[in-house]
Amino acid sequence: RKMSKSIGNVISPSEVIEKYGAEILRLWVSASDYREDIRISDNILKQLTDAYRRIRNTSRFMLGNLYDFDPENDAVDYGSMPEIDRFALHKLQLIVEKARLAYEAYEFHVIYHALYNYCTLDLSALYLDILKDRLYTSAPQSAERKSAQSVLYIVLETIARLMAPILPFTSDEIWQYMPAENGRESNIHLASLPEINPAFKDDALFQKWEFLLKIRGEATKALEEARAKKLLGHPLDASVTISVKGDVYDALQPYADTLRSLFIVSQADLVKDDALNGALQSGEIEDLLIRVAIAPGEKCERCWVHDTSVGSHSEQATICDRCRRALDEMG
Repeated sequence: RKMSKSIGNVISPSEVIEKYGAEILRLWVSASDYREDIRISDNILKQLTDAYRRIRNTSRFMLGNLYDFDPENDAVDYGSMPEIDRFALHKLQLIVEKARLAYEAYEFHVIYHALYNYCTLDLSALYLDILKDRLYTSAPQSAERKSAQSVLYIVLETIARLMAPILPFTSDEIWQYMPAENGRESNIHLASLPEINPAFKDDALFQKWEFLLKIRGEATKALEEARAKKLLGHPLDASVTISVKGDVYDALQPYADTLRSLFIVSQADLVKDDALNGALQSGEIEDLLIRVAIAPGEKCERCWVHDTSVGSHSEQATICDRCRRALDEMG
């Protein structure tokens, strides 16, 4: 019902702050489209609390993985980064562009939705999920781990500045805990909104990876179906075989070695025009067949990937070759 002093159904801002905190009240203001009727209820505030927690926890994850990162000495050049890292930086520029336009038009609800969707879908459910293997199992000083941290640093600094007008305390807290960098403002509210970095934009790369993510989406459906049938428990128990024809095979072939980490499985194989007994036919991509099976080899106790090399080294019998190389690098 419409709030009315005479009816006495007015919600005081101080009540909301006491129950949910000032940041949630600010988030509600930014999430409301003032061109329409403004609505508030406990249910709406609980939904915004959940959204806030997702944005905060995504930021916490990135901060937690930057504990040993020095921006001055460890940053990896854009040209030396793997494609998926460069794709993540391209996606970040799209969010910057969208948010800056929304700020200029006073469309704060667009900024809220863009930040929430970016943290939930583009980061937590995709990029950060794929990145965990690299962050946790690579040698600490390896180029691939430092590249991942370089992207996390850029992403975190950028989204903190984007959310600063809406979530001032949260963004400042992120700022204070980020690795120190010479020349950076002491407080986030002394910094400017981020600018689009043209060097990070690559439309051709974006198109390639959007297609790869469609393939990943189909593989995820096949894995979920296998889990529903109790064929496997965790996706890392799985071996996935992809069969495609002609042009699609040619497009995927350069990424054959990337598919395992992209699907977050223990093994991924790409074959051309194979019937694949027991495979799932994709409903989205023509002539795409996906077969899920139990991955060969034992489970590595360090990275959890099933690999036939586990047990082949008597002095380190419970880990795979990849983890053994990482441990050797660490001394």
